[in-house]
Amino acid sequence: MVTITEFGTVDLARDERFAKWCDLTADTLVPSMLRSDHEDDFRASLRVVDLGTVQVSALIYPSLVTSRPARLIRKSDPEGLQMMLNLRGGHRMIHGGRDVTSTTGEILLYDTSRPWDGWAHADPGPVQGIHLQLPRTLMPLKANRLRSLIARPLPGTEGVGALLAGYLRQIIADTHSYTPADGSRLASVAVDLLTVVCAHQLDAEAALPPETHRRALLVRVRAFIDRHLADPGLTPATVAAGCQISLRHLHRLFGEEDLTVAAWIRQRRLDRCRRELADPESVQPISAIATRWGFSDPAHFSRVFRKAHGMSPSDYQHGARPAAGHTEPIV
Repeated sequence: MVTITEFGTVDLARDERFAKWCDLTADTLVPSMLRSDHEDDFRASLRVVDLGTVQVSALIYPSLVTSRPARLIRKSDPEGLQMMLNLRGGHRMIHGGRDVTSTTGEILLYDTSRPWDGWAHADPGPVQGIHLQLPRTLMPLKANRLRSLIARPLPGTEGVGALLAGYLRQIIADTHSYTPADGSRLASVAVDLLTVVCAHQLDAEAALPPETHRRALLVRVRAFIDRHLADPGLTPATVAAGCQISLRHLHRLFGEEDLTVAAWIRQRRLDRCRRELADPESVQPISAIATRWGFSDPAHFSRVFRKAHGMSPSDYQHGARPAAGHTEPIV
């Protein structure tokens, strides 16, 4: 199941906003004590994508102070691991014997079973971040090794950290396209990528389960494909070379998926074209849209689009589109 929850305080009376935010984050994230200089007019928003065992949340809120003392832990401890990707502003945290500060683009881990004091600040404007939470038991790393990464800023703008950050951004941005069956798969990939980020910092990748390596590599390959969709010369061979793996390894990687490498490239290109054709504000000719996403032959594009969507690109662009339904519950 994939459940989407969206909430904004601006729809509430000013004197209710901060209290409602405290209640909501306690229920959705983890109980903690909050204080803010903006309590009299607390303008904040939250989007939660619940994937079952894993939850991804996008938060925008004014500067505030947070505390999770031992007494709250005794009352409620999900024994979870939480991660914040800092998109705007700075975070300082005293947690696990460390006093650290993370800046924009960094990743910070924390343990719900250990007390913390934190400060989030941005000036001017609000703090922004993406929050990931999961049971610690899902992480295939030894507890003592994982503990060494708690409250230690990790890079989120390069290498495997950037891969995790991009994946979390995509989960938050593409909620309209998920079906109930997607939840467990999306959750598994998120856990795998976080595991790889942690293992990279610990220099312990060799100890990871082979399936974790496989799924993380698949995400990296798909991200490479998305970045190069506009190149009409994008082929399985160029993908393999760009990702520094053999062509045989690439085909074996996709062997357990529903689509071959070439079919995946074609599907992603068609999806980008479909989105532009469905945009009522777009005035681009169909041929220009097709060319922009790597289809150099308009006739070929028309054939593969009709096969995929049951109608011509022209009919689709002019509104003869099947109704799009959302199967995930929206709260």
